[in-house]
Amino acid sequence: MKKKQIYNLTFSILSCIYVFFISSCGSSKEAVSISSAEKTVFEQVKGDTITIASDKTEYEIIIIEPGFNTWLNSIAKPEGYYSQEFLENRNYLMVVEWNQRVLQPMRYNPNLYELQIDYNRNIDYGYEVNYKLYNYFIYFQRKYNQRLGPFLPRI
Repeated sequence: MKKKQIYNLTFSILSCIYVFFISSCGSSKEAVSISSAEKTVFEQVKGDTITIASDKTEYEIIIIEPGFNTWLNSIAKPEGYYSQEFLENRNYLMVVEWNQRVLQPMRYNPNLYELQIDYNRNIDYGYEVNYKLYNYFIYFQRKYNQRLGPFLPRI
């Protein structure tokens, strides 16, 4: 190799390392702050069962998760706060991540990620289904300290 090529290769590698180092310095994970009311809901052991269904479609999701119904009714943002388009976009991202984790039981806790979710972004599930699914994902991430996408699970 010529000296100029070695210099260019070395400069390129050092540039990549520098960019990686700079980008990783500011990317520390933010902690999600959990209120005492939310902690109380997370500690519930009595099972809640909530069915997410739409009259328009033949699909339904049944969630059996202690505290979720209480959390949905007392802590989550109210229905109408988010647009359906927002909910659909976020749900799609989180379903994809969820399903990838279901398929990797050696890497992700199989007790948390038991079943895949069949969510097709081309089907209009309606506002209520998307609202409750989105909020379940937020609840799940906050309760079990998980991250199902690039967004911090905020309320």
